[in-house]
Amino acid sequence: MAKRIKDPGIGLSSDEQAKRFINSDGSFNIKHVNRRTSISRSYNYLISITWTQFFGWVLLGYVLINSFFAIIYTLIGISAIAEPTGSLFRDFLKAFFFSAQTVTTVGYGAMAPTGVIFGVISSFEALIGLLSFSFITGLLYGRFSKPKSSIRFSDIMVVREHKGVDCIMFRLMSRSTNVMIRPKVEMTLALSQKSKDKKYINNFYNLKLERNEITYLPTTWTVVHPINESSPLNEFRREDLSRLHGEILILVTYYDESFAQELHQVHSYILSNLKLDEAFVPAFHYDEDGFTILDHDKIGKTKNYKSDS
Repeated sequence: MAKRIKDPGIGLSSDEQAKRFINSDGSFNIKHVNRRTSISRSYNYLISITWTQFFGWVLLGYVLINSFFAIIYTLIGISAIAEPTGSLFRDFLKAFFFSAQTVTTVGYGAMAPTGVIFGVISSFEALIGLLSFSFITGLLYGRFSKPKSSIRFSDIMVVREHKGVDCIMFRLMSRSTNVMIRPKVEMTLALSQKSKDKKYINNFYNLKLERNEITYLPTTWTVVHPINESSPLNEFRREDLSRLHGEILILVTYYDESFAQELHQVHSYILSNLKLDEAFVPAFHYDEDGFTILDHDKIGKTKNYKSDS
């Protein structure tokens, strides 16, 4: 009989409408409210977002800074940096281009401040530009140097017979060409069940694996949990597994040579998405010269298991 374990950090309280704990991208499904912000949190945010979002924020900040100083130059009067055109919009554009040359310290020479006020403001803007680009350079370094796991999981988890018993299986591989050294998998089942007082609570179980660790992973690894007497899912019929309000939490740990350190990645599958009697198709084969060809598009591709039986 399966033995419940202590809360791994998710929380015991649950709800009938509770969503999954871990999203498909590995992030925890939590909404934060009344959270205090700080520069350090902003740094963590800016090195974690996508490249499109990152450069979007950089472009927005660049436009806002130049627009702010361009408005100041326009209000003071751009006669100290260029000949006024008589059009407010054109004068603003000239002030904007002068601001862009100042904040980037380019200085083409076509426009230059001739008054004390303009000189003080443009000098202050140049200082802001130097600090801003130093900050962006630090962010770029942080984004490239931040250790990030490159594990790719199959989109689905399957249930099929293996060695005489039903087994739950999923597959993983490395997104890059780097070989994962000593990858190790931990699987935890979280079942949300109604208690006697009609409240929903989370029960947690360790899922024993056929193999929870291998030496290295150059291709794919199919992780297998046998649903035998020691499995907490053994008391349910295979047809009822997808009706359970549960989630399988996965933690993968491995050594990455690129960062020379141990990396971790979390993932999860919800039981309602289990596929019965499906088997993963081989994701690699050998070419005429004997080289192993790994097809990344086949990581989650399956076929009907019983059709080949």
